[in-house]
Amino acid sequence: MKKLAILTLVLALLVFPSACSVSGAEPSASTPTAAVATPAAPSTSPAGTTTASAGTVDLPSAKWSSDDLDSGWSTVGATLVTLEGDSIQVDGTGATVDGTTVTFVTAGTYIISGSLADGQIRVDSLEKGTVKLVLNGVDIACSTSSPIYVLNADKVVLTLADGSANRVEDGEAYVPEDTESDEPGAAIFSHDDLTINGSGSLVVVANYNHGIQSKDDLKIAGGTISIEAANDGMKGRDSVSVRDGIITVNAGGDGIQSNNDADVAEGYIIIEGGTLDITAGEDGIQAESRLLITGGTIAVTSGGGSANSSGNAGTPGNTWGRWEQGNASIVDSSASAKGLKAGVDITIDGGVITIDSSDDSVHSNGTVTVSGGVIAMTSGDDGVHADATVTIDGGYLRIIKSYEGIEGSVIVINDGSISIVSSDDGINVRGGADGSSMMGRPGQNTFVGSSSNYLEINGGYVVVDADGDGIDSNGAITMTGGTVIVNGPTASMNGALDYMSSFKISGGLLVAAGSVGMAQAPSTSSTQNSVIVNLTTTASAGTLFHITTASGGDVLTFAPSKSWQSVVFSSPELESGESYLVHTGGASTGAVVDGLYTGGAYSGGTQVGDFVISSAVTTVGSAAGGRPGGGGMQPGGMRP
Repeated sequence: MKKLAILTLVLALLVFPSACSVSGAEPSASTPTAAVATPAAPSTSPAGTTTASAGTVDLPSAKWSSDDLDSGWSTVGATLVTLEGDSIQVDGTGATVDGTTVTFVTAGTYIISGSLADGQIRVDSLEKGTVKLVLNGVDIACSTSSPIYVLNADKVVLTLADGSANRVEDGEAYVPEDTESDEPGAAIFSHDDLTINGSGSLVVVANYNHGIQSKDDLKIAGGTISIEAANDGMKGRDSVSVRDGIITVNAGGDGIQSNNDADVAEGYIIIEGGTLDITAGEDGIQAESRLLITGGTIAVTSGGGSANSSGNAGTPGNTWGRWEQGNASIVDSSASAKGLKAGVDITIDGGVITIDSSDDSVHSNGTVTVSGGVIAMTSGDDGVHADATVTIDGGYLRIIKSYEGIEGSVIVINDGSISIVSSDDGINVRGGADGSSMMGRPGQNTFVGSSSNYLEINGGYVVVDADGDGIDSNGAITMTGGTVIVNGPTASMNGALDYMSSFKISGGLLVAAGSVGMAQAPSTSSTQNSVIVNLTTTASAGTLFHITTASGGDVLTFAPSKSWQSVVFSSPELESGESYLVHTGGASTGAVVDGLYTGGAYSGGTQVGDFVISSAVTTVGSAAGGRPGGGGMQPGGMRP
């Protein structure tokens, strides 16, 4: 975080110097590595995975000019600036020198090389046009201000010359030029639009506050950029856009942030490409309004990662921390440490993203839309959370670890491949807003269910492994298509399916295996038939559950990944008036994916029941827990 020296009274008496004072020893820059391995697309792809629109959400668009993308340069007509440790030489026009400070006062191209032991590059141009600074092997230290400082310019482009290695570092205490705003406040600081392009490298060591900051738009079009920052790594007030480049950020605050809260059209972040490796003490990527990801390879570790959960395992009475007992360190529960965060909307339409977050991996105070990309999440709280609506239209989502997998007031799944592991509910529809922790405790937030909350599944491929409810809706559920596989819970206080009003199923394949105490089946108002089978004893994980027609035709062979006593099954293959047999145990020679067997032959099982489909919901065995939607007893029953 920002470090203020105890020199406040003295600094108030100082006139801003023309050069920086002596800097300390030069630390080495480190390059953090991704905390989670890049996920591969699952072997079972959903049919027809497509890129869909984000509905009524107005998505931001990056505005790339020719200057932003032009990394070429020539010495012809350019001004050459040579940094010589404690002096500066200029060959050309448009630049003034005062000690170890060079100021560029007109638009044009300036080619800079050499080093400054304690100095500054400044831009103060009131002309229309771009100031292009070509960094061709520079090493600039400045202990009392920004090594590169843009006071005024129409636009500034930092071009990292091909093959060049460049470095800037500031000190731990600044002498601010504007004491009211405490500016500048970053190792590279610009009041105006700032773009970085080229194919060279740039190391930014920000000991005071932020790494790279623009008070307008910040754009990255290329280069290999490594940032170590006491506070935020990259910060653009109006926007941050990344098109290309290799970017490594190690930040005490947010990794990347856009924070304009005064204009609803600003405060956005767009990532179109490049490789980003972000380690942040707080949020990995945080947009005040909208975050749009359409490409790139992104790795984010926030708040120390999921092992440093905001659940605070050591807090007295915090039972959620049960899976994190023994943590050596605990994060500050008052800080936000989400992976991806936005105030209005997060839309992911591409890219390969891995997140290891102390708090939610993907969090929006409004909506989340996923229509493409490959996303792996390891979360200390929710995998994906939206205060309003989560819409999944495509892509591959792998929630490796979470408290609750996907949470929102409304959740709509139209397509995509989704895998969820959760210590509580896998999919959770709840009302209200989620700050992701109340007194630092995930899952302890207050929510109120209503008729406006619902889960809608129209397609896709969903696999849930839950210790709490597999699918929980404090409202209604509708399912018209897709494949949904639920494993868990094993404790009777939860159910594989849990809904408040109704669960109407009209299409798709549903298999949900879990405990029997709170088990629910879909509603009897459904137009596709379902069966719920409740055993008298618990079957161990991997024990096959098998349904055939009375004539021996295979309908379902499933191996739950957890111990189970109740299975709910719904499929177009369950036909009204037909008779079926239920077996457990045995073996199958078929191919298995996520517990579902296809092809092959089943043998060796024990018949435990039979039933005839005479209504939308058939119960085999004892009705479970008197839950609504349990279906009641139907013809057929459990055999001894």
